[in-house]
Amino acid sequence: MNAPLHRRRGSCRVCDGSRLHQVLSLGRTPLANAFLRGPAEFASEMTFPLDMYFCDTCSLLQLLDVVAPDVLFRHYLYASGTSDTIAAHNQALASVVVERLGLGADDMVVEVASNDGSLLKHFRSRQLRVLGIEPASNIAQLAHAAGIETINEFFTEDVARHVRETHGDAAAVVANNVLAHVDDPRGFLRSARALLRPGGAVIVEVPYVGELLDRLEYDTVYHEHLSYFSIHALLALAEAVGLRVERIDRVAIHGGSLRVWFRADSDCPHHGASVLSMDRDERSAGLHEMPRYERFRDQVEGNREALRRLLQDLADSGKTVAGYGAPAKGNTLLSYCGIDCRQLPYTVDKSPLKVGLFTPGTHIPVLPVSALAERRPDYVLILAWNFADEIMRQQAQHQTYGGRFILPIPQPTVV
Repeated sequence: MNAPLHRRRGSCRVCDGSRLHQVLSLGRTPLANAFLRGPAEFASEMTFPLDMYFCDTCSLLQLLDVVAPDVLFRHYLYASGTSDTIAAHNQALASVVVERLGLGADDMVVEVASNDGSLLKHFRSRQLRVLGIEPASNIAQLAHAAGIETINEFFTEDVARHVRETHGDAAAVVANNVLAHVDDPRGFLRSARALLRPGGAVIVEVPYVGELLDRLEYDTVYHEHLSYFSIHALLALAEAVGLRVERIDRVAIHGGSLRVWFRADSDCPHHGASVLSMDRDERSAGLHEMPRYERFRDQVEGNREALRRLLQDLADSGKTVAGYGAPAKGNTLLSYCGIDCRQLPYTVDKSPLKVGLFTPGTHIPVLPVSALAERRPDYVLILAWNFADEIMRQQAQHQTYGGRFILPIPQPTVV
């Protein structure tokens, strides 16, 4: 295994710019998906710096402290197939890719970071050839069990070459919520480009830094997420690897994301006009300048104080509070805000991979969702707030006995 942590030597991972400014420090925190099996593991838990930096050359917001991918991803506790919201999103994405690219039965779709195969199954149902590439062994096994051919490796140039030699070229390479995870996004996109047939497309979804700022989504910052992309940074990245951004769609998933359609510059010599317009709008909104990020830092500090005050007021009045969800983002929020078992005795989650474990850093037990009906807390803090509508719909019973929900982002709000 590689050393667990290394620090980039002051250079931007998109443009190699060296003028980087610290925006926000969330302190030393444990890995957001490093759940613990019990108290015997608490004392040996590792923590790492979680600091954000802004590049004033390409406007990429990023982490410089990089945890080794083997540590983060070889055994993973997020399975995309557990969410109804993700399932609907995947079905819609498969439809739009097939329609826009005119895909047929002889075409192949490759998904990088394919998780449990939940997206690829929608392409397979349309009679396309599919192939997943997934580094987490336990998650790749779930995909195999579902009949989705999956290569259990990190995506590299060598893996791309192997895929092309053994499976042929791809009409589409799809990569959802992975480009932000890699320390070398240029190498990642070069490898994806090498898989494309003429006329093919690389379709990537990334959380959007504009939403991060406007909706105060600081809990989406954790060690897996090395980059927080602006459109300006995506354009610089594309140009560095012989790609062009044909179009960008705004999608609501994960608190607000960008669906980016990359084409080889031999097929698409210029960025799309609508994309360039979006880049200009970003500049007008201040996303290319440091003052916008300084304001974000101040708002984050205010959110922490407001949430801590709300939970203290509820405790002082004798109210009981539980959590819903054990997402990675929730662990950033809990760690940064200093919320542990004293304020949140337990949280619940639908994923059998997490039930029975303890949250990293704060050591809150994760119980099955049925615990809410059994224990009937007065308030439920929705840590997986990006699925709040789905959760509140599924837990309507909580409100029938007078229970209420708390949404922590962008400001603590009781529903």
